[in-house]
Amino acid sequence: MAFSAVLRSEWTKIRTVASTSWTLAVALIATVGFSAAFCALVNASFDDMSEVEQATFDPTLLSFSGMQFGQLAMIVFGVLVVSTEYSSGMIRTSLAAVPGRAGFLLGKLAVATALALLVGLLTSFLSFFLGQAILGDRSIGISEENVLRAVAGAGLYMALLALFSMGVAAMLRSSVASISVLIPFFLIVSNLLSGFEATRKYGQYLPDKAGSKIMQIVPDAMGSAETPYGPWGGLGIMLLWVAASVIGGYLVLKKRDA
Repeated sequence: MAFSAVLRSEWTKIRTVASTSWTLAVALIATVGFSAAFCALVNASFDDMSEVEQATFDPTLLSFSGMQFGQLAMIVFGVLVVSTEYSSGMIRTSLAAVPGRAGFLLGKLAVATALALLVGLLTSFLSFFLGQAILGDRSIGISEENVLRAVAGAGLYMALLALFSMGVAAMLRSSVASISVLIPFFLIVSNLLSGFEATRKYGQYLPDKAGSKIMQIVPDAMGSAETPYGPWGGLGIMLLWVAASVIGGYLVLKKRDA
C-alpha cells in the first residue's frame, strides 16, 4: 500500500473514533478554561504575591497554567490512537493491509501528531490571547521578544506529549496499562521529584518539566527553580524522550506478533 493511502487510512480511523475527538476537545477546553481562571486569580491577588514572584512574573507562562490539566487529555489521546486497534483486534487487519510495520507506525504517528499539533497550537494561541485580555495592564503583546516562540512552543509541547504517549502505547499495547503508567508518571512522579530539593536535579530532566521550559520568557519564572538549561535545551531533552519512546514502540511492533 502506498504511504499516501496509509495516511488516508489512519486519518479515517482517527476521525471515526469518537473518543479521540473528545479527548482533543477536552484538552483544548480544559487548558483554555483553567488558564483563564488562573490568570483572573493571579491578577486579582498580584499585590499579595511575594517579591520574588512579582519580580519573575511571566504573563506568557501564566497563560498556559491550565496546561497541567489539558495535557492529561492529550496523553489519553495519544494512547487511544495506538491502543484502540489492539483492544478491538483491528491491528491484525491493519498489518495485513500494510505489511511494512515501519510504514504503518510512521503513518499513524504522522497523522495523529499533525492533528495534535493543530489542536495544540489552537489551544496555545487561544489561551494566550484570552489570558492577556484578562491580565489587562499586566499583559504582554505577542510581538514582544520571545513571546511568539513561547506560544508556538506551547502548542508543540502538547503535540510532543501526544507523540511520546503513542510510543509508550505501542510498547505496552494496552489502553489501561498505558494510561495507568503515564498519568501517574506525569501527575504524581514528575511533581514529586521536582518538588523536593534532593530529587529536583533528576526531576528537571523529565519530559514534561524540561519541555515546558519552552513556554517561559522570564528565567526562573514565577519563582520556579533554576535549571541548567534554557527553553531550547529543555525542548531538546523532551525530544530525546520522545525519540526513545517511538523507537521503543517500533521495536516492540517489529518483533512481536499482532
